[in-house]
Amino acid sequence: MSVSQSSRALALPRKASGVSNEHPPTVAEHTRAAFNEDWAATIVGLVLLVLVITGVIPTGLVP
Repeated sequence: MSVSQSSRALALPRKASGVSNEHPPTVAEHTRAAFNEDWAATIVGLVLLVLVITGVIPTGLVP
């Protein structure tokens, strides 16, 4: 690929994968996605907390 082709490729706007402007997500779909992300973050945080408390992760690694 030449420099002019690569600069043109970088200049073109890209759509996010799986996202279409023609059919935006409904409120229910958006709420479901946010709910799942929140629970995933909560579970990861609790797992990290348990690992620190049990000593699997040394306290020096935790700021």
